Amino acid sequence: MHPGNVALPSSNRVQFQLLERLRLRQALVCVVGLGYVGLPLSLTFSESGYRVLGLDIDESKIKAIAACKTYIKHIGANRILKARSQGLFDATTDFARAADADALILCVPTPLNQYREPDLSFIRGTMAALLPYLRPGQVLSLESTTYPGTTEEELRPLVESRGLVIGENFFLVYSPEREDPGNANFNTATIPKVMGGSTAACREVGMALYEQAITQVVPVSSTQTAEMTKLLENIHRAVNIGLMNELKPLADRMGIDLYEVIRAAATKPFGFVPYYPGPGLGGHCIPIDPFYLTWKAREYGMHTRFIELAGEINTAMPAYVIQKTADALNDAGKPLKSSRVLLLGIAYKKNIDDIRESPSVELIELLREKGAEVQYSDPFFAAFPRMRRHAFELSNTPISAEALAGFDAVILSTDHDAFDYELIGAHSRLLIDTRGRFAPGAQIVRA
Repeated sequence: MHPGNVALPSSNRVQFQLLERLRLRQALVCVVGLGYVGLPLSLTFSESGYRVLGLDIDESKIKAIAACKTYIKHIGANRILKARSQGLFDATTDFARAADADALILCVPTPLNQYREPDLSFIRGTMAALLPYLRPGQVLSLESTTYPGTTEEELRPLVESRGLVIGENFFLVYSPEREDPGNANFNTATIPKVMGGSTAACREVGMALYEQAITQVVPVSSTQTAEMTKLLENIHRAVNIGLMNELKPLADRMGIDLYEVIRAAATKPFGFVPYYPGPGLGGHCIPIDPFYLTWKAREYGMHTRFIELAGEINTAMPAYVIQKTADALNDAGKPLKSSRVLLLGIAYKKNIDDIRESPSVELIELLREKGAEVQYSDPFFAAFPRMRRHAFELSNTPISAEALAGFDAVILSTDHDAFDYELIGAHSRLLIDTRGRFAPGAQIVRA
């Protein structure tokens, strides 16, 4: 009975029972997709006292978790060991076990296809695998970044096809992931969590799910608002980085150090946020998410010209870096073709082992197209990882004075803290700096 001895309608009773299980941490939370988002989220829930079941089609991840080993460098194996030893974390490829879960959280990729249109195949494939096991009394949360309307247009009809009633006996929410791999100041538990529900009842259940594990949950009025929020965050960064990337060639021609300009502007205590240029955008979010909104905008007869322009500028940066490298080699009396080039860093940003959408991948392709012999050095990758669209048979080149001197050009693409910059600066015959780590000099070129 509900407090006050008033009998609840059957639909409200389902919601009440689910809320109780979530708030008392008696619920089983199932995280689908155990990658850079799903694994830390699973551990965060288990560390807050929930039982967690991880689901993934990658057998190697399941075996690693069973052995209490990590496959993501910034996620400590000790966290997996603790969660498993407490009986709070299990992982499987068996989707039938989703029927036992009270909460299902989808953390699957949402890439772009070759035409830069949203590819929802991972979401659709995951939902097809889960659909037979959906039941009354569950909450389903989508965390994958996507365009506004995905939750209502893609997930809701599938759930309802099972005879489930959203907001009554089944609850649907959208809560975008905000992971920042390698960030020492914020983690999954301390990054505020935006969350919107398909109905008010869904939002209440979503709050109960996340507020036990996340320090601050930020409820919004709808799933579409939550979806748009994530896109705005990443578009904001993409546009501002695009501005810096547009200014970089201009400042170079004017003989001005753009990094010095940014540092000086950043001393203003209000109205300015520093963003920095680079060899291009990387990661699963910033190079991809803006195009989700530009695609959706066409449905409404609108063109997001500002966003598309930033995308064009950022996408052109690897070619700019290669041109600067070719010009610098030419000034040294050597063509890019047949030159030996060492790429420093292949991760999309420093101090992590994530290569998704890394501009270094395109740099390697462009260098090879120009006939250069390319090697890489990155402390996070003993061998170049297999990717869906790329396969380079390369292994890590240890940095030494002798090794550096053996290359015609060295390109600093990802500025890992582990690199010995004094050694690199002293022994590189020609150094192309895309990150502003070195002062320009006789053999150092900013790109």
